[in-house]
Amino acid sequence: IVAVHGLNGGPIKTWTTNKTEKFWLADPDMLPKNISNARILSFGYDAAVTAFFGRTSSDTILQHAHTLVAELVADRQLEGAVNRPIIFLCHSLGGIVALAYSASRISKLIQHLHSIFVSTYAVLSLGTPHQGSDKADLASTGRKMLDAMVPSKVFDTDGQLLEALKEGSETLQNITDMFAPLMKNFRIYFFWEQEKTDFGTTRKYVCTSGMESMLKLTLVQVVKEYSAAPILDDTERAGLPYDHRNMCKFESRTAPGYRLVVAALMTYTLNAPGTITQRWVNATEMLKAKRAAEAAELMY
Repeated sequence: IVAVHGLNGGPIKTWTTNKTEKFWLADPDMLPKNISNARILSFGYDAAVTAFFGRTSSDTILQHAHTLVAELVADRQLEGAVNRPIIFLCHSLGGIVALAYSASRISKLIQHLHSIFVSTYAVLSLGTPHQGSDKADLASTGRKMLDAMVPSKVFDTDGQLLEALKEGSETLQNITDMFAPLMKNFRIYFFWEQEKTDFGTTRKYVCTSGMESMLKLTLVQVVKEYSAAPILDDTERAGLPYDHRNMCKFESRTAPGYRLVVAALMTYTLNAPGTITQRWVNATEMLKAKRAAEAAELMY
């Protein structure tokens, strides 16, 4: 099980409750108790908004994906777990882009990176924007996601970068285009936030033209239901009774939403081995055929 955090998050703090500091991914009375036969990994990266989006936001997100794939491959090689099934638990775009990147790595010298795609059985997506926010919203989904994770700070960030997750934005569209054809290969479970996030403050917003404006934010649904959980064939979807920043934190095994998320993880954990074993057989045959075709071409 590979957890991937989002904007201004961290491999521990994103999944840890604020008051009791309960890290449910590792607490012995929570997820490890429910699923004792799984390795539980939490991927960390520089998730500051400037590092995540950068001047060329799609490239920056892709760099995080490359790192995630490389680190996962290395960890699985060292731990003797190369063929183990993978379930991604995502509160970000990183896990999704990583799958798209891994799927394309089939050249002879780097085909080991393809193993992440082959081994992935399911993706649980918590508050991930699969479509951008309403164009009528003054702030982009990216700005709202940033403010949700760091509500006490004011950021004067380049408006073009903050537009990166708006409906029709190049970055989000590219990510959606990369992931959409691959979805049929995985079990997908979409979760959306049922509570609005309380900002209770004013933000300065710099638009692409350079003009500044002030936006009063109070209660806001950071990623709307239609964006976080699009209605698609052969996918599952459910709401979690939290706001955006707390939808991936659980106080106890009886906390609202915990049983829903963990039950999905348990089901996927039980069903994954048979599917992934056969997928590895198919992938090995495919790669052998590709190598044979390449060798034949060199002879002519």
